[in-house]
Amino acid sequence: MELDKTYNPETAEAPWYAQWEQKAYFQPNPQGKGAYAIVIPPPNVTGSLHMGHALNNTLQDILIRLHRMMGEKTVWVPGTDHGGIATQNVVEKLLRAEKKTRFDLGREKFLGRMWEWRRESGDTILMQLKRLGASCDWSRTRFTMDEQCSRAVRQAFVTLFKKGLIYRGPRMVNWCPRCMTALADIEVEHEERAGHLWYIRYPFAESGSPAANGKPKMTIVVATTRPETMLGDTAVAVNPEDERYKPYIGKTLKLPLMNREIPVIADDAVESAFGTGAVKVTPAHDPTDFEIGERHKLPHVVVIGFDGKMTAQAGAYAGLDRFEARKKIIEDLESQGLLEKTEDYRLSVAVCYRCQTIIEPLVSEQWFMTMKDLAARAAEATRDGRVKIFPSSWEKPYTNWLDNIRDWCISRQIWWGHRIPVYTCDQKHVFAAVETPSQCETCGSKTLKQDDDVLDTWFSSALWPISVFGWPDETQDLKTFYPTSVLVTGHEILYLWVARMVMMGLEFRNDVPFRHVYIHGIVRDKQGKKMSKSLGNVIDPLEKMAQFGTDALRFSLAESSIPGRDLHLADDSFKKARNFANKLWNASRFVLMNLEGFSPRSLPPATKLGLADRWILHELQSTIERVSESLSTYNPADASRALYEFIWNSLCDWYLEISKVALTGSDKAAREVKQTLLVHLLDQSLALLHPVMPYETEALYQAFKPYLMTSVDSIMIHPWPRSDKALLDQTAKDKMTLVQDVVTAIRTLRSEAVIPPGLKIDCHLRNLDSKTSEIIEDPDVHEFICSLSRLNSLTAGISTPLPTEYLFTVFNGGEIYVPSKGVVDKDKEKARLLKNQGALEQMLSRGKIALENPDFLKHAPPEEVENRKQTLVQIQKKLQSLQRNLEGLS
Repeated sequence: MELDKTYNPETAEAPWYAQWEQKAYFQPNPQGKGAYAIVIPPPNVTGSLHMGHALNNTLQDILIRLHRMMGEKTVWVPGTDHGGIATQNVVEKLLRAEKKTRFDLGREKFLGRMWEWRRESGDTILMQLKRLGASCDWSRTRFTMDEQCSRAVRQAFVTLFKKGLIYRGPRMVNWCPRCMTALADIEVEHEERAGHLWYIRYPFAESGSPAANGKPKMTIVVATTRPETMLGDTAVAVNPEDERYKPYIGKTLKLPLMNREIPVIADDAVESAFGTGAVKVTPAHDPTDFEIGERHKLPHVVVIGFDGKMTAQAGAYAGLDRFEARKKIIEDLESQGLLEKTEDYRLSVAVCYRCQTIIEPLVSEQWFMTMKDLAARAAEATRDGRVKIFPSSWEKPYTNWLDNIRDWCISRQIWWGHRIPVYTCDQKHVFAAVETPSQCETCGSKTLKQDDDVLDTWFSSALWPISVFGWPDETQDLKTFYPTSVLVTGHEILYLWVARMVMMGLEFRNDVPFRHVYIHGIVRDKQGKKMSKSLGNVIDPLEKMAQFGTDALRFSLAESSIPGRDLHLADDSFKKARNFANKLWNASRFVLMNLEGFSPRSLPPATKLGLADRWILHELQSTIERVSESLSTYNPADASRALYEFIWNSLCDWYLEISKVALTGSDKAAREVKQTLLVHLLDQSLALLHPVMPYETEALYQAFKPYLMTSVDSIMIHPWPRSDKALLDQTAKDKMTLVQDVVTAIRTLRSEAVIPPGLKIDCHLRNLDSKTSEIIEDPDVHEFICSLSRLNSLTAGISTPLPTEYLFTVFNGGEIYVPSKGVVDKDKEKARLLKNQGALEQMLSRGKIALENPDFLKHAPPEEVENRKQTLVQIQKKLQSLQRNLEGLS
């Protein structure tokens, strides 16, 4: 197979995915040893591939490809989530364009439209995952509302209902007036916003007529951020230990604007330090007030309805939007002398996670799930190591959340979703059933009504690891692949989803759903800002794949996935990855062009290997160990860097350059050694890189197959490389490290002093440490330094006399002197050095000023201060080297 002259991702990637699918490589290998399973975090059917999806699925694919190559029976189950509120909103928006609502259609016809949209558009993101190279077993694709998953949901609900863990009752819930449904606590997002704190005077009922200035004679001042709710106040509360208010406990106040009498009560929940220490109590519109109201048996006055408008109980403000009412209430309080003052105030505002509408706490009849015991079992599973979280820093917040969990509101007032399988007969008997019943299980009545609400989307998602394998049936898949091996996810759904899957797994399978949870960071822009359409900083992965290639996108994401950190992405990341792909392609093509007459053979014995050969084999073994270890501990960033360093630096920049002499020379034996090693090195490199860059590695592997001693049909099933400790050679490593250090230093000196590349120079090494003095005596080391640096001669040791004029630099282990007469223009070089010296001295001065600034030291992050200090150290070293060079030219 001949490679194109230049790497074109589009043509290099095109043929492989269809071939992989056709040959069923994505399905579990029946002969595989052990099982390795991942279930995809199902994206919403409304979704289109964004960079978060690209990251999450790239990381999953890296793991599944790795374990497939390790010979395990691997399965990666794909699928989509019905998306509940989000998906219903999409279709309702389409209806609005037709000037219709879901209520115009009715439930049955509306659901028909939902399913129609699902069939037409719901698999878009799965097709895009194929473009990404995701090696999912597509024959197992599931949807959270398909019949298999739906039956699992009904079975789970009925089981929990019959155990008394699901109940219905009036509770304060988070209500979204836009989506017209309740939300669970963790579906509510909190945003810091600028607001106000209004101080309102509540007059005592027995205070008599107001004073001449219009202000009541005796009042208690209450501070609030939500004055529209005051219309529903049924008390004012103070802390029982607050000396300021003890005399007023039990007294009666007149509720401003409503002329209704309310008591002053004492409750420990009141914080004396907030506002005035007296708080309004609105049991119908605040969670804390709801609890205070329960303790003191206060009435509930509902003044804000489910549509976000003021109710009839709001009196003169009835029918107004809640925020319009706020403005009118403030105006009226001010005109009546009841508004003492207004302060600017930063507050945390609760908003719907789907539409960003401000949440209204309202009391509503909802279905709840008792969580305490389920959560305790889930927390214990992490504490005893059955579920390990990577990085481990997430374990404490995860278990803390479980330890302080509240009951889960599982009902939603929408139509798209799993309808709650609870039925009520005309005799008011209530029961739950897995299949649609024909009669009441208590009295036999055939007049039944099913509950109108649907289940929270996360209820079905919590069952995902068992439902995709066929539960509630006892399937072979469940026995083989449950528990799964790892869940890969972002931290934003650690509580929404991960915790609930653990609870459901323990409840219904008596085992955790996965052994490991790998939490990756959030994708941000170059400046560290979260990507959003409003900021205009969204990076589209589909565009980047078209621009740079899929493998470049995947490598960039993997290399940026440092454990415990968010990813900062920009085009520079993708360009670096594309350049790496080009480098690998060009190196492979060069080797293939120099394999004429070569037939597959085993690695030569050690006696036929030179210094560079032993060194590159050592580097390969070290890279295999590092990549394997990094991937096993969920550190794809380190694995990617290890591969980049080995392939770009060690293999291409050094070994390939060293090998060119033998490859193009007349010594057949030397040529065969280099050919054999290069084929082996590229075969192993491609295998190591395949999980990250599947397309290019497949294309190159197919090109190298004719030259391999043993090969397989596809690199997807290539055995994962194993380190051969017999090939580790620290001595060769030390010698070649010295060669690299000295050659790099000389090349840098030549470049800076503008010494013509073709001009051979002399070089003296002085002030060497003992290890360098010993290594430099090796003839191979001496020869490599001379040939790679284009030297006439190389002398080393203290006895080497200094030339009268010289250029100077240092390396790890000693100093380098290059006689400069006839090599550089002395005056031009001195002028260049003096110019650089001036620039460095200015940088040094500015750096010192910053580090002597108390404000900078006080406010700058510690790592920034340390970076500045290290920069100054490097500048000082450069200045010392410059000074030595100026002395050498004097």
